[in-house]
Formats: sequence, C-alpha cells, structure tokens
Amino acid sequence: MSKKTEEKTEELKKPEETLEEAEAEKKKKPGKKRTEKKKKREKGIFALYKIENDKVARQRLICERCGPGYFMADHGDRYACGHCGFTRYKPVGNTK
Repeated sequence: MSKKTEEKTEELKKPEETLEEAEAEKKKKPGKKRTEKKKKREKGIFALYKIENDKVARQRLICERCGPGYFMADHGDRYACGHCGFTRYKPVGNTK
C-alpha cells in the first residue's frame, strides 16, 4: 500500500472511533430521572351531601337541564354542568 492510501484509511477509522466513544459516554452519563406525577384524589360522595337532622341535604346545585343526579361545578364566578355544559353565572355584587 502506498502512503496516501494508509492516511486515508486512518482518516476513515477516526470518525468511527469517535462515534463509539460518544456512545460509550452517553451510556455512562445518567439521564434525567423521571418524576412521577401525583394523582389527584377525587372527592368522595361525602363532599356532595350533608346530613342534617336525619335528612340528606345536597351541597351543590342540580343542573336544570339534566335533572337530579347531575351536580353543577362551582367555578368561583359561575356554576357549570359537566354533562351538558349549561352555565349559570353568579350575581355580581355592587362595588362602589
């Protein structure tokens, strides 16, 4: 082999070696650890009803469209039904 072909073969070997070294370094470095998201706990049925004088009272409004069994969510300035999308806005107080 001539001197030029030997140099070319050496140049071709260098990138392969650097790729192998880079892969080895990636394996050595620990990646970011995945943190598990905490699951939101659903409110139980005890949050929807209250017992008063041996009677059951509902804590939330009932949807006018859907009827009993469908409660409306309280969003601060409004009540909304998750089933049909009905929204009732809360009255705004006078601010002077």
